[in-house]
Amino acid sequence: MTIAPRSFLYQFDAGVATITLNRPDRLNALTFQVYEELRDVFRALDSEAGVRAIVITGSGRAFCSGGDVEDIIGQLFSRDAKGLLDFTWLTCDLILAMRLCRRPIIGALNGTVAGAGAVIAAACDVRIAAETAKIAFLFTRVGLSGADMGAAWLLPRLVGLGRATELLMTGDFIDAQRALEIGLYNRVVPVDRVLAEARDFAARLARGPSKALAVTKDALNREAAMDLEQALELEAKVQAELMEHPNFRESYEAFKAKREPRFE
Repeated sequence: MTIAPRSFLYQFDAGVATITLNRPDRLNALTFQVYEELRDVFRALDSEAGVRAIVITGSGRAFCSGGDVEDIIGQLFSRDAKGLLDFTWLTCDLILAMRLCRRPIIGALNGTVAGAGAVIAAACDVRIAAETAKIAFLFTRVGLSGADMGAAWLLPRLVGLGRATELLMTGDFIDAQRALEIGLYNRVVPVDRVLAEARDFAARLARGPSKALAVTKDALNREAAMDLEQALELEAKVQAELMEHPNFRESYEAFKAKREPRFE
């Protein structure tokens, strides 16, 4: 399919798809349309020809400040119970689309990361953040559950239950260095290097064995709900299947020839 979203920017180059949230005057706050198009694009990127890794970032001084106060929050008060549930399912469907997408997703967090933007960042596979990228899960501050959009599933797996509880219950901002210390961010770099670092990392993964990366992401999603025997059974089965994939043979031939492997 041709990916041509109207509410944010999309670029594809050398196996890497880059999504740029593009409402800098609103700190890249989300609208209903942005939610819908992000969900649909991540679903499409799961099978889009040539795409082997994804970067998501923001324009201006923020990554994403969450739901737009007027375009979303103000409008929710006029919705009935079904309309509200339709919206919350939409937000959850975006996160599900990101986690089910078999391509690795790199968050290039160029600035403030807040509310729904923080959950989108947590749903990425790797987070590379600017020194200015403070982050907060703001939901309880507006009288809503901190367990929103899968945050209570994602965050404890990144930072542990105790730290996740504090972040989700208080809604407090933490700075980029603290986020790095607790494992919420993978790397913190100068703001002018964020996108380049994220693209370089994505390009490295794009040159890798895409099938192996996809099943690794799937295992990370699924194994937390398994006991050890179930996890070992899954891993043994998948690994045996990958041993029959051409990429395994290619890595062997490349090693013998003392060259870089050329993975499918």
